[in-house]
Amino acid sequence: MLYLCPYYDILSPMKIIHVDMDQFFAAVEQHDQPELRGMPIAVGHDAERGVVSTASYEARRFGVHSAQSIQLAKRLCPQLIIVEPHFQRYKEVSAQLRAIFHDYTDLIEPISLDEAFLDVTENKRGIGLAVDIAKEIKQRIRETTGLTASAGVSYCKFLAKIASDWRKPDGLTVIHPDRALEFISQLKVEKIWGVGQKTAQKLHRMGVFTGADLRQLSLLHLTEEFGKMGQVFYNFARGIDERPVISEWERKSVSCEQTFEKDISDPSAATIELYHAVLELERRIAKNDFEGRTLTLKVKFWDFRQITRSITVDHVLRTKDEMLPLAKQLLSQVEFRSHPIRLLGLGVSNQRVEADTNKPRWVQLELQFKGFADGSK
Repeated sequence: MLYLCPYYDILSPMKIIHVDMDQFFAAVEQHDQPELRGMPIAVGHDAERGVVSTASYEARRFGVHSAQSIQLAKRLCPQLIIVEPHFQRYKEVSAQLRAIFHDYTDLIEPISLDEAFLDVTENKRGIGLAVDIAKEIKQRIRETTGLTASAGVSYCKFLAKIASDWRKPDGLTVIHPDRALEFISQLKVEKIWGVGQKTAQKLHRMGVFTGADLRQLSLLHLTEEFGKMGQVFYNFARGIDERPVISEWERKSVSCEQTFEKDISDPSAATIELYHAVLELERRIAKNDFEGRTLTLKVKFWDFRQITRSITVDHVLRTKDEMLPLAKQLLSQVEFRSHPIRLLGLGVSNQRVEADTNKPRWVQLELQFKGFADGSK
């Protein structure tokens, strides 16, 4: 496939690199514990409702993957070794990665602890070819951390991300602008950013299986079927992605959540868990020096149905004493005696409030929650 060649460099004015660590959490554990090397391991909490954070490549051969339940992973791979996560260690390695990236550019957009976009159009070392920068970064990561990374190079974030996944592990792939359309034409729609399982199924029902099929659909048709994402799919099918690499993000919310070992239907038990969530949220608000006025409760029931309930007040929420009464008020709106709770989360958002807000008002929001233990895939 001529359009994939690490020895060419992109011709576009924009040069974007996506760096993605290989099996990051598992790789760190295998590096720090040599006896685990070559073994099928999964990083996660070995409990009834534990979830795999990352699986080693040895475990992936058995069908074990991230976000899978630990119990299912052990059935798929009876010899699987479950390793408790060490998030502080992962953060230390992530900091080493960031230091390497900053030697080349300050235009860095972290996606998680183990991956980031870099805009190297203008780089600190004056290196002409983005692929050479990617090679250097991969080599320095190996020398500094003992781990491997995969990198993708292209003229936009969409294609750089796909390129980094193309030859894992320890891969390096470049997608040229003049070969991008050919590459996208053969790309399965499941590989396109924003196409999840349900969207892929819908596209398949529409007879769309590849980028070439997607390119045949009009913008009107796509927006009718997928709303705002229709425009995104229309552009991606044509190799258009004008999103810049953003080095500084304004934090929109602070949140936490907890999945319970056993479903909760008792009001007293739910109140106790809510209290613990408020304490954790208070700690995170202080840590991030965050000011928000909207408190959101997230509830996932035993059957995985999920709801959110929110309330906005006219003052900044910082302390347990301010948030706990509101959290209880939100929980009182949820019927869970006959529909036990599997997961409970709390979040604070909305750093600004309208000038005419004089009393609490109810709104519905959808927020991305993070677990009590900081981490990533």
